[in-house]
Amino acid sequence: MSPEERFEALVDEFTGRPGITPPGATGGFGRTALRAQGRIFAMFVRGQLVLKLPKARVDALVEAGHGVRFDANKGTPMKEWLALANDSPEPWPALAEEALEFVGKR
Repeated sequence: MSPEERFEALVDEFTGRPGITPPGATGGFGRTALRAQGRIFAMFVRGQLVLKLPKARVDALVEAGHGVRFDANKGTPMKEWLALANDSPEPWPALAEEALEFVGKR
């Protein structure tokens, strides 16, 4: 399955849950994002799944080689955002659940 198809499957899995808004509902930054109560928790950017996770979790995933800190083209990687490597064995649905839980606590 391509990364695009994997993200579409993720969108299908999360859309329909209370408070979840699918991609395309807004423009600009986050137009490719899944949102919970208006907060982005997962998005598809430049061919990669990007997730909002606690800094310590992002640090661990980056250190393990599963991705890099996401940079929104501003030259500064974001501490709580992970761009998951497409070859990472980490399961997308489980990471998206983590991200959803994280943004729900904020």
